[in-house]
Amino acid sequence: MKPFYVRELSVYPVGRRRIFLLAIAVLASLVANFETTIATILPLLMEDLSMSLTVYGQIAALSVLVGGLSAAFGGILSDRWGRVTILVPTLTVTAACNFLLATVDSVAELFWIRCLMLFIEGAGITITASLVRDFSPRLGRAQAFAFWTWGPIGASFLASFIAGFTLPLFGNAWQSQAIIMGVVSLTMCGIIIWKIAEPSGALRAEVLQAEEAVRAEGRIEHGRLRELFRHPHLWAHVLGNTGWQMLYWTFAIFGQTILAGAFGMDPAAANRVVALGIVLNAVAVVIVGRISDRIQLRKPFTAVGTVLTAGALAYFIALIGPGVAAAHVTVVYALIYLFMGIAYVPWMANFSEDAEDVDSRLQGSALGIWGMVVRVMIVALLVVSPMVVEAGGWQTWLGVALAGQAVFLVSMVAFKGRWRTARAAAPKVPA
Repeated sequence: MKPFYVRELSVYPVGRRRIFLLAIAVLASLVANFETTIATILPLLMEDLSMSLTVYGQIAALSVLVGGLSAAFGGILSDRWGRVTILVPTLTVTAACNFLLATVDSVAELFWIRCLMLFIEGAGITITASLVRDFSPRLGRAQAFAFWTWGPIGASFLASFIAGFTLPLFGNAWQSQAIIMGVVSLTMCGIIIWKIAEPSGALRAEVLQAEEAVRAEGRIEHGRLRELFRHPHLWAHVLGNTGWQMLYWTFAIFGQTILAGAFGMDPAAANRVVALGIVLNAVAVVIVGRISDRIQLRKPFTAVGTVLTAGALAYFIALIGPGVAAAHVTVVYALIYLFMGIAYVPWMANFSEDAEDVDSRLQGSALGIWGMVVRVMIVALLVVSPMVVEAGGWQTWLGVALAGQAVFLVSMVAFKGRWRTARAAAPKVPA
């Protein structure tokens, strides 16, 4: 018996109905990212708990590792039990954990609560990606994933916006933000529970090239997880993109710190530079996703975006040092974000389609394995990067991230898919 909030569709939605359900999936992605955001209150939290940055890094690394395990199992279970069955409880419980976070008064309590929140969140984010795939035929897959990436971006902006206007109202008490985030998250969870739906297992097994009504009859067998491990090109996707993600997460976690430490920017200026990069990235993913869908090519965009990212990053590394104009740094940093946007969304569509071709019933499992491997990389980044920077400066660590771009570029050789548009068939001339 399905829970009350689960609504399964036996006919594939089209038109405005499909777009609406896709928007609900994107809203779920925003909630999953928003309710675990801590960057806006981290300085106040560290001061209140007398916690050093090194200690917080260790807490973050362990909690992200827990989230990685959750991402893998959440994806697998969503293929078997359904997306919404697991997604709604993960979003709701994580939102409620923000009220628990507001009661923290020791480092140990923070550690256990963050582990709990990240464990639940890991499964939720993976499942939102699976839902986006379920409601996006291949002719619109890249653009759909472009909007999905707005989840983490929108969550960051929403948390910063709320904190900027409400922290002064509550005497800069970080607990106020935890409570507000809990209230806002639960409110959005109510909208999701009211409106969310998912395709039936039979519909999820369909591979749709274009939007069309499909009626699925009967039951289908579940896919076998070990089938995914037999295909080297899927491992090339997962491991190659994990190398690419080293740069993204370095900037996401330490972007302002790099700009302040390596170029002497003040915190406000550094935040403006990062915000500009995020905006350009958000615009790029939608435009490139639309073009990629229109001509049904993925690999050329990913390759070009990666080459441009690597070139801009190499130039950025060479700039590090005193005396560089802030405008110069701003342009190069923003271009790196722009080029990453060109590479990422076509790759995600490519990975989804390649996994779909292996077994369309295992989409959640494939995304879950990818999410787990990326989180293991983030753990290593949180532990290793501070030591590397201390020994050799940000140039050395960004050189490691540059090597990750090269690994991703090489891995594209194994990806499936075309490098150029298909030639039109020559018209037949009657004898």
